[in-house]
Amino acid sequence: MLVVSGDLVVSSKSGHIYERRLILKYINDNGTDPLTGEKLEESDLLTVKANPKSAPPRPPTATSTPALLHMLQNEWDAIVLEMFALKQQYNSTRQELSYALYAQDAASRVIARLIRERDAAREALANVQATIGITPANGAAEDVEMAEENGGQEGALPKEIVDQIDETQQNLSATRKKRKAPAGYTGTAEVKTFVATHTIPSLHSASPAGMTSLAVSHLNPSQFLTGGNDKIVQLYDRSTDKVLASLKGHTKKVNHVAFREHEGEPTLILSAGADKIAKIWAHDSASSEYIPKATIRTHKGELTGLVVHPTNSILALSSLDKTYSLHELSNFTQVYRSAPGEDAFTSLAIHPDGALLALGTPSSKIQICDVRSGNIAASITPPDASPFTVGSLSFSENGYHLLAPDSSSSVAIWDLRKMKTAHTIPLGEGFKVNKVLYDYSAQYLGVAGSEGIRVFAHKSWDELVRFEEAGDVSDIVFGEQGKEIWATSGREVRIWGVPA
Repeated sequence: MLVVSGDLVVSSKSGHIYERRLILKYINDNGTDPLTGEKLEESDLLTVKANPKSAPPRPPTATSTPALLHMLQNEWDAIVLEMFALKQQYNSTRQELSYALYAQDAASRVIARLIRERDAAREALANVQATIGITPANGAAEDVEMAEENGGQEGALPKEIVDQIDETQQNLSATRKKRKAPAGYTGTAEVKTFVATHTIPSLHSASPAGMTSLAVSHLNPSQFLTGGNDKIVQLYDRSTDKVLASLKGHTKKVNHVAFREHEGEPTLILSAGADKIAKIWAHDSASSEYIPKATIRTHKGELTGLVVHPTNSILALSSLDKTYSLHELSNFTQVYRSAPGEDAFTSLAIHPDGALLALGTPSSKIQICDVRSGNIAASITPPDASPFTVGSLSFSENGYHLLAPDSSSSVAIWDLRKMKTAHTIPLGEGFKVNKVLYDYSAQYLGVAGSEGIRVFAHKSWDELVRFEEAGDVSDIVFGEQGKEIWATSGREVRIWGVPA
């Protein structure tokens, strides 16, 4: 390129830059662009307007070796000084960034602490309001799908509901006491031979892992429900080994699940959680899916019990807010809510006749209430027992006995006719009771806990069988005709039955 210094021009044809004096001489001699060979005239040259701050060309005196060495020394000194200034600025920036990160971390910790304190204050306020019977001013803004028009904390059930309960009680009690176990029902001798027959692994999420509740369908015994710590209710078909539905809506772990199966009406799936709400899904015959039908937000504390009444039209719930409530399943309305009691309610069971319900407490006491009036019919407490939480209850099918823990590692069978314990079964100091259950025939009873499952004969109280391989069992269900025992352990559903 014919570029040295001084007056510069650029070719409008090629875009190359030249020194004016040299390019004009080349054009006069050749008439072409020296780089492209194209025809080039003086009129094709445009003057370059250089920045006034541009360094001027070096004078001839700067081309000697001593001058070049001096110039390089000056450049080196300037570079070293600039690097020193940059290092100082870099260190200052690092200190500022470190302080900003520390301040941001401290602010995050403060915000997290304030959020925890706010949530704790809200919880305490809600518990106080529930205890003294005050409804929060913003309660109407909550997403309450089951109305509470008839659901005052105190007040009688509607007459039509009472009539329905009375009719159910009369029909059931007239036949129950003399009824024998159905033909083909598994007896105590067969239970002794039970072995593990099936395991369904990897149910629910791995984090947080664990299942809390189990329910088996009566209409389709291969289908069952599980509630998990992952806030999900799962419907599973054992015959196809497939998850039929994963039902979401809870924000904390699911404590209880249940089916409502009634002839002529769609099957309902019900759940109650630690997030103080109960959810209801209904089977849609058109899509064969379960769709959300209602959310119950009546209670201000964790829900600890969920039972479908023998009428199949009423749902009962118990809560740590010291109340229990009844809800109509045909139109999803609340029909009753009890006045707050002295203790929180930790478990719930309904008498087979439907006239009584039992409520466990954290103070070892069991309250038995009349469903129709809400009055406490009886209050029973194990004699000389250290305070413990009654976390599970079960009535016998004939209605004479109530099975309940009488300590954290033993269970008692209460005779409701005399209101005293008929027998106590010790399970060992290492056994923590999670669930108690009578079978449908009331021939035997099951206890699930931290050391597996134990099954005892009613009346003789002999241990029929135990399954320690299950580990910590959270829930237990007797299968159809008593031919199987189902249980939840970790992320597994285990099934025991008669050897093939």
